[in-house]
Amino acid sequence: MSNEMTEALQALAEDRGISIDRLFGIMANALESAYKRMPESYEYAWVTIDPSSFDIRVFAQDLDEDGEPFGPEMDVTPDTFGRIAAQTTKQILTQGIREVEREMKYEEYAGREGDIVTGIVQQTDSRYTLLDLGRVEALLPQAEQVSMGPRNEGGNRVKAYIVEVRRTAKGPQIVVSRTHPGLIKRLFELEVPEIADGIVEIKACAREPGHRTKIAVFSNDQNVDPVGACVGARGSRVRMVVNELNGEKVDIIPFSDDPYDFVAKALSPAKVKDVRIDFDTGTAEVIVPDFQLSLAIGKEGQNARLAHRLTGWRIDIKSETQLAEEAAYQGEEWAEGEWIVDDETGAQMWQPADGSPAMSLDEWNAQQAAAEGADSDAADSEDAADSEDAADSDAAADSEDADTPSDDGSGSDESETDADSGESESSDSDSSDSDSSDESDAAEQASAGDDNDLTDEVDDSEE
Repeated sequence: MSNEMTEALQALAEDRGISIDRLFGIMANALESAYKRMPESYEYAWVTIDPSSFDIRVFAQDLDEDGEPFGPEMDVTPDTFGRIAAQTTKQILTQGIREVEREMKYEEYAGREGDIVTGIVQQTDSRYTLLDLGRVEALLPQAEQVSMGPRNEGGNRVKAYIVEVRRTAKGPQIVVSRTHPGLIKRLFELEVPEIADGIVEIKACAREPGHRTKIAVFSNDQNVDPVGACVGARGSRVRMVVNELNGEKVDIIPFSDDPYDFVAKALSPAKVKDVRIDFDTGTAEVIVPDFQLSLAIGKEGQNARLAHRLTGWRIDIKSETQLAEEAAYQGEEWAEGEWIVDDETGAQMWQPADGSPAMSLDEWNAQQAAAEGADSDAADSEDAADSEDAADSDAAADSEDADTPSDDGSGSDESETDADSGESESSDSDSSDSDSSDESDAAEQASAGDDNDLTDEVDDSEE
């Protein structure tokens, strides 16, 4: 009987992937729980199982006031313990085996975040897709899915990236993704031996799932071309990655420590003419030919957006014509904004040209009043400064006049001479004014006489 039980436990251990020693431990814990439910059982007791003879014994010890065991070990195996064990061990043993299996599955995948797994599509709905990984199931949420096309059908094999491993009451829950950029790196590691060996490194990766991906690769060996190693002979290696991603385009560019060169290559397949980088703002101004502008920006800005994520620089793309126009109109003054009508209220709103939020008429008036007040304050301060300067200059002039010495005799003679000359000049002017007035009176009389003579001549002619 003992041999049959031992063989049965060994077969169960092999079937469940559990060691025989651990299975004996589960069984001993189950029997211990069954014993403690018996009446008049010892509180501190344990069960031993002899693997060779399958002899089951229960031992116990007394507890002191502090709850510590003391005294000799006593064999307290009940006479009817075999029948009790047969009734209760099966259920407890099954539960213990399940718990051990869950723990083993969790330990198997707990440290595998960031790895790639291959699963079989089992069930798909609007919330998630279940992938069978063998011993466990993986959960592929809708947000982590790409339009997989025929791969989304049940029974198809897909590769996914492990994002998180959760411990739950029903066992480990593995969350996988097909949109994570790490999936691209893992797929290239599977297809490119140079990446797996560390000769070629993927320095950066930017991805828009289902549409386009850009990766920057670098070679630690001068004799190995990183781009050629990833592309493979006639594109065989990158084609395998593209097929797994359902036709998602992959751009492979060489990594460079020079930011000018790296930004220019990141906009591939567009040809860049010049790159200007502002290290303070983290902005890269890229100049391209006119016919390359749309290619550099990409569909809906996709190429420029991926280049920004790949390089970390904020990229501003301009054509040669735009650059020339900016240089031509650089000195021109532009409008500060415009008046618009709010669609909801119908009120006029001032929209600044700098892109700041629109303001109402009252807010605009308040802003203008504040600006005018600031200007008037500045003007007043300038006038005050000018008046202070004028006062200082007058004071300096007065001080100079006070400091100048004068001779009483010479000064009085000069003043008298000036007075006499002034009086003579005034008298001369009066006489000249009287003469001019007499001449004007004579001229008026002469003209009046001429008019009378002309009138008499007209009368005579009429007669």
